[in-house]
Amino acid sequence: MNDWVITGANGNLGKRLIDELTRETDSRVRAIVRSQSAADLLKNLPLTSDQRSRLDIRICDYRDTDGLSEAFQGYSNLVHLVGILKQTRYAGYEDAHELSCEAIAAASLKSTLSHIVYLSIVGSRSDSRNLCLASKGRAEQILRQGPTDSCVLRVPMVLGEHDYASKALFYRAIKPVSFTFRSSSLEQPIYAGDVLKAIRSVVLNKVVGSFDLGGPQSLSRKALLKKSSELLGKSTRVVSVPISVGLLLGKILELMMANPPVTAAMMGVLDHDDSIDTKDVMTQIGLEKLTSLDSMLGLVFEVIELSLIHISEPTRRRGISYA
Repeated sequence: MNDWVITGANGNLGKRLIDELTRETDSRVRAIVRSQSAADLLKNLPLTSDQRSRLDIRICDYRDTDGLSEAFQGYSNLVHLVGILKQTRYAGYEDAHELSCEAIAAASLKSTLSHIVYLSIVGSRSDSRNLCLASKGRAEQILRQGPTDSCVLRVPMVLGEHDYASKALFYRAIKPVSFTFRSSSLEQPIYAGDVLKAIRSVVLNKVVGSFDLGGPQSLSRKALLKKSSELLGKSTRVVSVPISVGLLLGKILELMMANPPVTAAMMGVLDHDDSIDTKDVMTQIGLEKLTSLDSMLGLVFEVIELSLIHISEPTRRRGISYA
């Protein structure tokens, strides 16, 4: 049986993976989330009754070793998608990263799991000066040194239909002037569908190890905004703001707010220069090809444009305009 457990299943990648896997008649999926609201979100996914018959949803704290062990029983493959970019007073990096991986490693010892895939961030390492990247790096070590075979996939910016990063890029690209921190920062976006293919490939081939996987093209943030704008038939002037301003803003907001919109660590992660040689990694994990940058931008932007048309039609009929 092709059986999968997904922790953090209510995120964009988790929902896409659920949809893909439940389409296959030999697959069954157990989705683990932390709250009833997250479980309700999965229950409302647009799945067929046949797909729903292969989906089991469980609520469990990611730090609950006994609860996780019970949820893992009868399943072989775990995809761990839990992680945060922004630490707040209510949700810390240690809880989200290290403690969840410690619980998973301990739970896997008492379960039927035989392979774990952990999705991490390019630049993560335990000795990083960035709090988020250091926490992610320690979490990676916990799983890699644990009792169950594991594979760590580190990815940069992920662009997929309906996700926040794609929408943010779209709305900045259609502005006449787009402000961005350190416009020379290198981006190497990867398509969400390719991330899922990579996950499935390492599970199928039982790949063990840690790998950096980026998209097919590395380019400056300015060039990415310009290319996105051109694909949308627009033109934007990119104004670069020193990253020091963003870091200072993040620190100030952390002091003033319990849940700031941005933090210094978050800004540091987003400022990372991504320039990854993907050829050898693709061979090692069994991934044949990557979606081109133009194709992925076209796919994600098309969905956003269609949603805007869908929203604007009723308002036009009522004489309302958002122009």
